[in-house]
Amino acid sequence: MVGIDLAGSPKRDTDICTLKKNRITFCSIIHTDEEILDYIEKANPALITVDVPLHLPPGRKSIEDKNGEHFRPCDRKLLRRGIRFFPITLGPMRLLTKRGIHLKRTLNRRGYRVVEVYPGAAQDLWHIGRKQDGLSGLRKGLQRLGVRGLHQKMSGDELDTITAALVGQWFLNGKAEVLGNFRRGAIVIPSRKEKSER
Repeated sequence: MVGIDLAGSPKRDTDICTLKKNRITFCSIIHTDEEILDYIEKANPALITVDVPLHLPPGRKSIEDKNGEHFRPCDRKLLRRGIRFFPITLGPMRLLTKRGIHLKRTLNRRGYRVVEVYPGAAQDLWHIGRKQDGLSGLRKGLQRLGVRGLHQKMSGDELDTITAALVGQWFLNGKAEVLGNFRRGAIVIPSRKEKSER
């Protein structure tokens, strides 16, 4: 399982990590698409989870297109659950969305499965706090969920990346739900049923 907290620009840090059976085996900061692809080739994961929009809202032909919706159906489902997020048509999110869609297409052509996740939504549903609420609480929350290999020097972006990978692990284990659909836009989140049974 590989989680990616993608930056909108190759000049900024992209955090990436590998999770195997809830143990962090490797985390790194990389920049270019080529570095991301090299990392994926070496890790050869069953699933890649990316904290970035992977589809445009309905009616938009490109992220620059001002016609069509601001929200995708999966975004509206997050809103109905009271989960806050930045709309993908908002300024800085446009560049991030464009890069995410391109990266997904490239990885799909190479035979990898890529799904969109939103660490903030998972952290809200798990009641472990977001990085803005304090890194110590988020780290302890991930530990309670069974993640091994965490350490105190990890940044908020690293913890988000690990969260993304953990959501992918839950998805593969049948403990996650899909908001929307993978053809038109979907976000994978932890299952509410699993949360209630914990």
